[in-house]
Amino acid sequence: MQTSVTFKNIDPSDHLKAYVSDKLDRFDRFLDNPAEANVVLSVEKFRHIAEIKITGDRLKINGKEETVDMYSAIDMVLDKLEKQIKKSKQKVRDRRGRGGAKVDSAPVGFDYAGAVEDDAEIIVKTLEYKPMDAEEAVMQLDLADDSFIVFTNARTDQINVVYRRNDGHYGLIQPQ
Repeated sequence: MQTSVTFKNIDPSDHLKAYVSDKLDRFDRFLDNPAEANVVLSVEKFRHIAEIKITGDRLKINGKEETVDMYSAIDMVLDKLEKQIKKSKQKVRDRRGRGGAKVDSAPVGFDYAGAVEDDAEIIVKTLEYKPMDAEEAVMQLDLADDSFIVFTNARTDQINVVYRRNDGHYGLIQPQ
């Protein structure tokens, strides 16, 4: 990790710089790509302040701590940053896990009534469908504010569904 250390109101110390660099190197195992760390170590009266900003790997993390000892301030801010990095990486993993389409297949003889929670409410809507072509169903869908229309295909005498897709086009669901 590329580290730049800045000292404010404190004498520059190679020992402090090496301490921060060694501690920041442990974050390389969390980050996939190279990152850059900007460290500002400052003293105001009796307060020792350590402020670290890490950028890279599509993430920006900031942390700041102040104590009466510079080494403890550095350790505390690094613990904060470690928690933030882990939380950020977990969010990315969770988002990737939701990406795939999941098919829910129930075994034969599965009772759906028992699977519904007691406070959940099932709303039943009966549809009246009439024979028409897919083109006519699209026109009916444009006239209505619904997101889909169920109809009997006049050519095949099977029940079909025309729906409005997110990209503005239309989809047709028909049995095999």
